[in-house]
Parts: sequence; C-alpha cells; structure tokens
Amino acid sequence: LTNRQRQRIAKLQEDRQKRLSQRVEQTLLDAPDSDTRRGRVISRHGQHLLVQDKQGKNHHCLFRQNLGEIVCGDRVLWQTASDDQGVVVSLLPRDTVLSRPDYSGRDKPLAANITQLIVVLAPKPSPTGYLTDQYLVAAELIGVKALITLNKADLLDKEQWKQFAQQFSHYQDIGYPLVGVSAHLEHGLKPLQERLAGETSILVGQSGVGKSSLINALIPQREETVGELSEASGLGRHTTSVATLHFLANGGEIIDSPGVRSFRLGQISRQQLEQGFREFAPYLGNCQFSNCTHRSEPGCALIEAMKSGAIHPDRLKNFLHMAEQLNKGR
Repeated sequence: LTNRQRQRIAKLQEDRQKRLSQRVEQTLLDAPDSDTRRGRVISRHGQHLLVQDKQGKNHHCLFRQNLGEIVCGDRVLWQTASDDQGVVVSLLPRDTVLSRPDYSGRDKPLAANITQLIVVLAPKPSPTGYLTDQYLVAAELIGVKALITLNKADLLDKEQWKQFAQQFSHYQDIGYPLVGVSAHLEHGLKPLQERLAGETSILVGQSGVGKSSLINALIPQREETVGELSEASGLGRHTTSVATLHFLANGGEIIDSPGVRSFRLGQISRQQLEQGFREFAPYLGNCQFSNCTHRSEPGCALIEAMKSGAIHPDRLKNFLHMAEQLNKGR
C-alpha cells in the first residue's frame, strides 16, 4: 500500500470509530433511568455484544471504546436502553484470559474466564507436537487446566488407534489427561462430556481436526444461538465467524472460537517459557551455569533429566525451538 492509501484507510477507520462512539453515547442519553446490571458476554462482533443477564435472557448491547477489548466470556456491567437493548458501561475483572499476538505483535484477547483448554488432535491432518506444546504452554501461563482430545477415533482400527494414542502417552505421564472421541460413534463423546462438566472450556486445534463436528455434536442448539446474535445485531452470516459461549446440559460451558485454529505465543520471557513446561519445574535453577540455554552446556539439569527419561526429548526440542523464536522476536 502507498502512504496515501494507508492514510485514507486510517481516516476511514477513525471516522467509523467516531460514528460508533457517537451512537453509543446517544443510546445512553436516550436510555431511561435504570439500575446497572451484571451480565455475561455470549458473543461479540465489532461493537455489537450479546449479553446474558442473571435470568438467562440475552440482550443486544453496544459498548464504549474506552473499555478496551471485550471478548466472549467476559463479565460486564450494563444498562438498559430499550427492550432487550443496552449499553455495557464497565468490564469486570477477569479470572483468566486467552490471548494471541495480532499482526502488529500486540496481545489480542480471544476469550475470558475460561477454566479449561482442550487441545484437539486427529490422525489427519497429521498432528504437530510443536503446536500442541504451544497450546499447553499457554494453558500453564494463564493458569487453566489442559486436556488433550484425540478425535476421529472412527477412522482407525483398534491397533492403529493404539499406535496413534501411544504417540502422545508422554503427556499423560506429566499430568495432561488424554481422551479419545468421535462425533460419529454412539457414546463416542462421553469421555469428553465428562471432562466438560462444571468447566468453562475452549477447544483449540489446527484446521481439519474436527473441532466443528465436535462442537455441533456437543451443542445441538448452536445454530439457535448464532441465529439469535444474527437477529439482534443484523450481522447475518458474519455471526458464524465469531466466538460464541454455549451452555451444556451437564452444567459445563464451551466457547466456540474460530480464532484459535492457528496460534502463536505472545510476548513472554524465556523464564515464563520455562515455566510453561510443567515437568521442567524440579530442574530449573539446578544447571551448572546460571545462564544455561539447555542446548549443550555441561551440567545442564534439563539435558540430564531428558537422558534419564524424566523429560521427553520432543518436549525439550520444542522448548528450544520456541526459545529461539522468542529471541528472533526481540
């Protein structure tokens, strides 16, 4: 793009933001005097939010720009403007937030107040341990549970499935549960459903692993929620590409987010990256050199742990590759 084109785009975006802000302020001015209410963000597209109140009723809301990024799962305070319409006036503190860097390198929130991150893998496309470990590091750093789900069990016979599951058995050894599921087999979802109960979960995984099939099987009413947001906001088909919070019959909640098909860790330090590999904890600080890179230094506690079988070679390899990427980003 030329400088003139960039300036024109920036001016258009600025004008659009001004119009949206004016619309929000006018909505507040037109609103009757009412108590501020608590709500939960079910979905967001642009300046449009679908907020659920304590009674389980959904309301189409706008929000002020100075509140920052509001995302699916956020808890908010909002005021009524008209029937089923409102304005969000405050963002309540988050317990957790899953983010990823945008194109400029700044962390962009994807979902808030989750308690469990579910990594979905499948025989095809061939899973990558590197991406899996990135997801697991993110789970460790934001302080949520992590679960690895092997999907499409119906594509393999018993022996093939055993071999496939064996590739990831080392994750169970360090405390990450491993469950096999299929959206196409009778009772094929039960192992996953049991893990979803009482949690606010988000499914992550590369494109093609069957996330959408799992979501559709787990949430029969998914289209109703998407349709409700579409009707409330007038956004039509665009609502199929936004994160949406769904409620499960077993008391669990699940966030369907197209934004986590690809994933990169944000701006973290090397020390934070080390802490993202939970099995490293007993050995950190025990290397012979305080600035050990864990590559080839004598007396490296992580290398010795790998040789003894306490750390899987692939996990250390993936850590080193991530550390290298951190250095490139600086």
